[in-house]
Amino acid sequence: MTNKYMYFIANWKMFGGLNSLNSLNRVINFFNKFKKSKFVKIIYCPPNTLLESMSRKLKKSRIDVGAQNCHEQENYGAFTGSINPIMLKSVGAKYVIIGHSENRKMGETDKLINLKIKSTLKSKLKVIFCIGETLKQKRKRMTKKILDSQIKLGLKKIKNKKDILIAYEPVWSIGTGLVPKNNDLLETVKYIKKKVKNYKVLYGGSVSSNNVNQLKLVHNIDGFLIGGASQNSKKFIDIIKKTYN
Repeated sequence: MTNKYMYFIANWKMFGGLNSLNSLNRVINFFNKFKKSKFVKIIYCPPNTLLESMSRKLKKSRIDVGAQNCHEQENYGAFTGSINPIMLKSVGAKYVIIGHSENRKMGETDKLINLKIKSTLKSKLKVIFCIGETLKQKRKRMTKKILDSQIKLGLKKIKNKKDILIAYEPVWSIGTGLVPKNNDLLETVKYIKKKVKNYKVLYGGSVSSNNVNQLKLVHNIDGFLIGGASQNSKKFIDIIKKTYN
């Protein structure tokens, strides 16, 4: 995996104020000097309150900015508290995370996710499409069935493969410190890539500087969607460094 092009997506979730942007200085300086930077794509996905400020700060760097979700309506409308892809694009976003399990848990259906993906792509933004099974589903050996359904319904009538990244995030791994065994992860990613040929597939779920040496051995992974660890610049940098050591 040493010379493989990899994505490192920082999902800040509900974290950060304007002072938090100071931590980006360390990441920018590191990335400017990192010898393997030509193999790396870094994307920060902060809360919407920081999108414009972060976009301005990263404007002269090679680091992109993404949003954590969006409304399915591509035009303006009477949707209090909602933000559509065009609005996200206007403040510097280039990507949108769609289908994260935390949003699915709040009621997002595969049909709604499909509409959001279509709206995002139509607005000329790229998509980070999250899929994954729960612990109960895993124990019932339903992983492939669940992923198959999420992919089939989420990507229904969508052909724009080059602007979609798929993030496999087993729900039971997010925030728990647990990660799949390498052989299981290898087979799951292989299954996803068989279902959606030519898509990049990332792994997300408790990725840290402590387990990335293990995870990087799964050769068919194209990068990582990183939650809590990405909020700390040192830990985030360590994950990137260790991936290429």
